[in-house]
Amino acid sequence: MIGRVVIRDLGVIESATLEPAAGLTAVTGETGAGKTMVVSGLGLLLGQRADPSLVRRGADRAVVEACLDVDPGLADMIGELGGEVEEGEVICSRQVLASRRSRSMVGGAQVTAGQLGRIMSSRVTVHGQSEQLRLASPERQLEVLDRAAGEQMSTLLESHEQLWSRYRRDRDELESRRSGVAERQLETEVLMRRLAEVDAVDPRAGEDDELAAEARRLQGAADIRATLARADQLVNGVETESGPASGAIGLLDEARRQLETLADDEHSAALAETTRAIGYDLAELAADLSGYAEQAAADPARLEEVNSRLAQIQRLLRSRATTLDRLLDDAADDRRRLAELEGSGEGIDALSRRVDDLAEELASSAARISEVRHATADRLGAAVLPELSALAMPRARLEFRLSEASMGPSGADQVAVMLAANPGSDPAPLARAASGGELSRVRLALEVVLASTETPQTLVFDEIDAGVGGAVGIEIGRRLARLARRHQVIVVTHLAQVAAFADRQLVVSKASDGRITRSGVREAAGGDRLVEIARMMSGLADSEVGIEHAQELLDLGAAR
Repeated sequence: MIGRVVIRDLGVIESATLEPAAGLTAVTGETGAGKTMVVSGLGLLLGQRADPSLVRRGADRAVVEACLDVDPGLADMIGELGGEVEEGEVICSRQVLASRRSRSMVGGAQVTAGQLGRIMSSRVTVHGQSEQLRLASPERQLEVLDRAAGEQMSTLLESHEQLWSRYRRDRDELESRRSGVAERQLETEVLMRRLAEVDAVDPRAGEDDELAAEARRLQGAADIRATLARADQLVNGVETESGPASGAIGLLDEARRQLETLADDEHSAALAETTRAIGYDLAELAADLSGYAEQAAADPARLEEVNSRLAQIQRLLRSRATTLDRLLDDAADDRRRLAELEGSGEGIDALSRRVDDLAEELASSAARISEVRHATADRLGAAVLPELSALAMPRARLEFRLSEASMGPSGADQVAVMLAANPGSDPAPLARAASGGELSRVRLALEVVLASTETPQTLVFDEIDAGVGGAVGIEIGRRLARLARRHQVIVVTHLAQVAAFADRQLVVSKASDGRITRSGVREAAGGDRLVEIARMMSGLADSEVGIEHAQELLDLGAAR
């Protein structure tokens, strides 16, 4: 239920606050005062297109705001959008900017117009001229029939839609498999060749980095051994093709022998002794060098093996212009796709059987739905006759004719609402047989019948009284009042006969300073309402006769 509606700078309305009654609220006013803007404002909250021409002249934006009652389920939906619900109510708003943009808010959270519309439409339905025209379409007529079938039909349709979705998915997959045999064979060959190249190398994740690091270590060991070997040669000497070449030890030993030949010379003898001592140290150095060189021996065979393996991996990576990690990920994807193509999940024959099984289930489901629809069509057609009679269509007959249609998410039926407006006339499609006023009355009659079985919500009627008056207007008012026993009903009307049945009457009035026209909304109560009803009846607000007639209407409305 809507608790309050605030409208600012929308059309001719500068600022208005509407507080609809829990029952029936009538919105009245002179032609051109801005009654339609009330419906337009609610339409914006329901997600309709934001037209910048709706912004009042001189303003930069139009704003529509409504306070909406919510239940726990709707509160959860609002919470998922980031909005807040306080004491079972939420504020929904829509701004239309003159710059051709709009902004939508639910519970303080910015949302899309579509999300706002889904929130509002779960509680509010607008029945305007466009809705009456929609009633003439087969799709809308089928929706009305299914609404009349109630919860049973909702359950059947939900199950059928799930079956239809599975059937469509599997059927499309089967057609794709059957029509793409050559393409799948080519794709299979490409994938197998790609995987064979990878499997021939069979790299591990991170293997290229590991091999590069090991190659660096092995190459370093080889360099160390070569250096130690050269130092060993310089100290110990080396064999050459022309004979042995003395190292530092040999040369030092030769120097000692030369000095010893000068044994008579005391200083030379001392030098020879020093040379001998150095020779001992040099011999120890030579032994250390030789031992360390042996310990630091490289593994040339392993180095060659590592370099060969690394080159093999790098050639594969260069051919794919990729990295090893990405190559392995791509290979995993290729294997999964190859498994799909080779029918690792299921073959075409198994899929074909499943599609046939689903088609049989769909046929059974559609048959159950059709059975319920036929029963509902007879019941709804009979239930609406008294309502049409009370709305000055006493001899009218409304039929819901069902015929077979292609299988779809709603079953395998199509419906045509047929109307025989006068005795002796053959039923004809509603769009052709009903005038604008008759279409409005058929719409209202259906809503009255459907209202008793549906969850309470807010119903907004615009132009429901188009083309009617007098006694018919009284019956429209009476039936709107009956609807309001279960639902919150808001009607925009120009008929006093309709407004007289309202629990609350809101009057849209306009004023002009010669340059700008402004409209506002006020509640008409007591004597003010009596004057407004009289004005609506005769255009003479101060006519005594008009006042008397207005009081009669209000008394009739109060009696219901």
